Amino acid sequence: MTNEEKFLYKYLNNASPTGFEASGQQIWLDYLKPYVDQHFTDNYGTAVGVINPEAEFKVVIEAHADEISWFVNYITPEGYIYVRRNGGSDHIIAPSMRVNIHTDAKIIPGVFGWPAIHVRKGDKEDKPSLENIFIDVGARSKEDVEKMGIHVGCVVTFQDDLLDLNGKFYAGRALDNRVGGYMIAQVAKKIQESGKEFPFGLYIVNAVQEEIGLRGAEMIAANIKPNVAIITDVCHDTTAPMYNKITSGEQVAGDGPVLTYGASVHKKLLDLIIESANKREISFQRAAASRGTGTDTDAFAYSNEGVPSALISLPLKYMHTTVETASKKDIDNVIDLITGFLEDLNPNYNFKYVE
Repeated sequence: MTNEEKFLYKYLNNASPTGFEASGQQIWLDYLKPYVDQHFTDNYGTAVGVINPEAEFKVVIEAHADEISWFVNYITPEGYIYVRRNGGSDHIIAPSMRVNIHTDAKIIPGVFGWPAIHVRKGDKEDKPSLENIFIDVGARSKEDVEKMGIHVGCVVTFQDDLLDLNGKFYAGRALDNRVGGYMIAQVAKKIQESGKEFPFGLYIVNAVQEEIGLRGAEMIAANIKPNVAIITDVCHDTTAPMYNKITSGEQVAGDGPVLTYGASVHKKLLDLIIESANKREISFQRAAASRGTGTDTDAFAYSNEGVPSALISLPLKYMHTTVETASKKDIDNVIDLITGFLEDLNPNYNFKYVE
């Protein structure tokens, strides 16, 4: 396993739920530090590495660090735990899943229980919902649970590690979007190892709290005040069963990065990215956003006085599950496309639509 793969596995397997990203951010920063000139963090945990920090023109490449999770919401007298979402967690997949409950002192294992098939009601059986999914930690009373250090507000993550599928795909939890953090870190590594100098400052940003409203991006955009922002996130592979291409478009894991068109995506910046892709014969796909992109692109685009921003997405199967699946080839192509765009970017380019 290469050093890059070791970092990927360590970073993806570490829990980094929204609002509790610190341990993952430390792993990311420790990996990034040799490839940047400076680094800093903000009060809520967004981490930034900077190359050429003295430059006036500032370019951001960004991913978000947080993953969906649960909060302990209610402990029954019998010792069962009910939860509420922290981000867009999927109640349908919860039954029979193993979990980690993060307390101040340690991690407590648990399971999402579910009634046996023998006692359910056939066609009229209850479906998983936030009202009926529950966690069992091997306790028989609320007091037993509390003695373990578990209380309302403890965060809960699924137990699932990164898996190699057929040598061509990675599958696991939290590829949305820590795989983005991996990709922008590799861009920094490639730049440092190439020895190339850019006529602008490059800010490699791993933002917190995307899953609950793009909050980390809002804060760091106001801090950095960039001139250009390139965001990487995930989008849906719509070729898997049960997706509707008519409403969701057609994006295929393995066919290259997805470039999104939409109001918050700056068209002139997007055209430059497409030029860089064509110049290097990097295959890419297209998608359309009806309003916002739903990613940190929107936060950067509408920050400050308006920041030309664009989105480069990684097609992902089974988003917000424990088996999110992405193509290794696509990951490499996103890294190459961002690096190539940075090599081509002229900070004197006029991004204004109208003069």
